[in-house]
Amino acid sequence: MPEFLDLHGKTSKALRALADGAMRRHGLHLGQNHLLAALWEQDGRTPGEIAAALNVTTPTVVKMATRMATAGLLTRQRDDRDNRLVRLWLTDAGRALQEPVEAERWAMEDHVLADLTPAERALLLAALTKVHRAATNLLTAPADT
Repeated sequence: MPEFLDLHGKTSKALRALADGAMRRHGLHLGQNHLLAALWEQDGRTPGEIAAALNVTTPTVVKMATRMATAGLLTRQRDDRDNRLVRLWLTDAGRALQEPVEAERWAMEDHVLADLTPAERALLLAALTKVHRAATNLLTAPADT
């Protein structure tokens, strides 16, 4: 059995469940924090810009933004120069989530990595970066290779 794939899959599921619970405590669905983070970084982005930054499809961002607008976390406004574009803007409620959401994510990371030394943490991040790069390269490789 592929030991790495099995352990990584189990770990990913556990981390996703932890992250889902953490985001729900702030009234968010898992993934909405990433959309918020993109707007915390640069408010007024288009759904297409956010989709590219998050490596998801534009319809995924549009669906998420619809829910978040209903929840009062962001608004949609037509672009001043190009009426075909819609820009997403944070509301005060969306901005107010930045500190608690980021604090929650840091706390979760600290808890799950608590048994690792600083050297082990650095090694883990370096190794996962290489695994991520290899997996991404396989996804983008021509189908006949």
